[in-house]
Amino acid sequence: MSEIKVVRVHAGERQERTATAGTKAWELFADDTDVVAARVGDQLKDLSYVLGDGDEVESVAIDSPDGRDILRHSAAHVMAQAVQQLWPDARLGIGPPVENGFYYDFDVATPFVPEDLAKIETAMRKIIKEGQRFERRVTTDADALDELKDEPYKIELIGLKGGSGAGDAESVAEGASVEVGGGELTIYDNVRRNGEVAWSDLCRGPHLPTTKRIPAFKLMRSAAAYWRGDEKNKQLQRIYGTAWESKEALEEHLHRIEEAERRDHRKLGRELDLFSFPDEIGSGLPVFHPRGGVIKREMEDYVRQRHIEEGFEYVGTPHIAKEPLFYTSGHLPYYGEGMFPALDVDGMDYRLKAMNCPMHNLIYRSRQRSYRELPLRLFEFGSVYRHEKSGVVHGLTRVRGFAQDDSHSYVTPEQAPAEIKHLLDFCLGLFRDFGLEDFYLELSTRDDSKPDKFIGSDEDWAMATEVLREVCEQSGLELVPDPGGAAYYGPKVSVQARDAIGRTWQMSTIQYDFNQPSAERFGLEYVAADGTRQQPVMIHSAKFGSIERFIGVLVEHYAGAFPPWLAPVQVQAIPIAERHHDYLFDIAKRMRSQGIRVEVDDSDDRMQKKIRNAQLQKVPFMMIAGDDDVEAGAVSFRYRDGRQDNGVPVEEAIERVRQAVASREQV
Repeated sequence: MSEIKVVRVHAGERQERTATAGTKAWELFADDTDVVAARVGDQLKDLSYVLGDGDEVESVAIDSPDGRDILRHSAAHVMAQAVQQLWPDARLGIGPPVENGFYYDFDVATPFVPEDLAKIETAMRKIIKEGQRFERRVTTDADALDELKDEPYKIELIGLKGGSGAGDAESVAEGASVEVGGGELTIYDNVRRNGEVAWSDLCRGPHLPTTKRIPAFKLMRSAAAYWRGDEKNKQLQRIYGTAWESKEALEEHLHRIEEAERRDHRKLGRELDLFSFPDEIGSGLPVFHPRGGVIKREMEDYVRQRHIEEGFEYVGTPHIAKEPLFYTSGHLPYYGEGMFPALDVDGMDYRLKAMNCPMHNLIYRSRQRSYRELPLRLFEFGSVYRHEKSGVVHGLTRVRGFAQDDSHSYVTPEQAPAEIKHLLDFCLGLFRDFGLEDFYLELSTRDDSKPDKFIGSDEDWAMATEVLREVCEQSGLELVPDPGGAAYYGPKVSVQARDAIGRTWQMSTIQYDFNQPSAERFGLEYVAADGTRQQPVMIHSAKFGSIERFIGVLVEHYAGAFPPWLAPVQVQAIPIAERHHDYLFDIAKRMRSQGIRVEVDDSDDRMQKKIRNAQLQKVPFMMIAGDDDVEAGAVSFRYRDGRQDNGVPVEEAIERVRQAVASREQV
């Protein structure tokens, strides 16, 4: 029989060996209990897969990204089986793995309640304990339609599998029940040890060998969800769960969730009196309170000065413009759903701007430009408005109105690589000043299968993508591909930052745009050294991305305990008794004269409660004064972490605060 090349990955090492055709994948990895599937070529397969001539096989461990997806997809099947055991009339939607978990949609008469989730978990444990095998079975459309005649949503998916509806099926979540646009149709049976089929589902797979290979899981919550994400469709009940390769990994994940909840910027925003979302204004439109306004102003002042230092010129543009401008830029044809509806002004349609770039192009075009002026760098805090769906609006991290620290660099094609490097170094330095240190880059490219969603020639796209790729690789940071994630006018690189608890946030973006400057759009030109008129390259860059969103990220990164330079109140002065008020008010006046933000707590509360209140407000420093301090011209200097130095001379205390603020140290 023919030999098969087998690539085995074990303990991080790649080992090569051979096997004969007809061998089942599980036989190759029988001595490795962590292996749950096989990768044959570029396809994931069950361990029951029979190897053929020319196959190259790689093991898939349960703790790998693919292994976790398979584990979670299998857990979703077990959950659906448990639901139909408990609610036989429940009809099945889809059940894919998602980041850190899985879900399954059900059509049930009554919404699930927390007590139901406990019942489902109990039923799942019994199924897992039985060790039911996941067995793949190829079927025909006709047989599947007959077998699943009582599952209307599965029948709809079979209809989407081929024919004119195949394109619509692409909107179904990854891991859904059928292969889209043709291919074979498969059903997975959950088989008991006596050979009895306990439950079946239309599914592409792969799955774990048996239910016993699900080591740890938990159901998290239920929610309403429209079938296939369309508000015109019926509302189903979605149950979310999570599954991990060990009980320890599950516990770590649940701890991260608890920590994320503790850091939730919406909760801390209320507790620290930073911002709110009044119903009278509208969803996704935040207002900043005085303390939140301090943070916002500090960020704006900082990044404005940094832009000036980096060679940018400050400009300003209006919030609305005539509609044809956004046809010229391409935003209405390619980004129209993200823009608010037109406003009628004197019989003419105007639009709230979703981007600042069209107006910056008009500034560039306002007079003739020479190559000597390039790079020309324009920057503003531009307020933009995006018509986000209500279901995705989330605190400050997904809003409908926000300010971008938006810049556009106009360069010659030869200057583009150096300018992109300049912008990338600028962004990384800025984030480090705000206490973020762990980054990787994501390169978003065009989806060649959807040419109608992008403008420009293949040659221009290839050149722009390669320029970005080379700069990213030179940075030494990890580079992750994002196929299809480019803007309609060009590829982009985004800086992804990990926060204090390891979550990833997309921060700044740098986009290479050869389309908006073109003659077909804004007709931007510069006079080259030889006197000819040439088209510049336009490079978009937003450092914070959105100031509102970045504030939300920082609140969660610091859990509300901002470093002194960003803290709304940097010093809380606490008198032990009323007779010490004037002493501390005088010190506070001296501190304010040096730009320090200080408050004196002259309430009737006891001293310990005043200290507790300052701790709850996460104030970096406290100055406590009693009789001995007044007599000595000193204070008790207390840090946020509870450390305290007594008898600190007032001038030294002020200098400690001043240096902490000036150095931007992360106290």
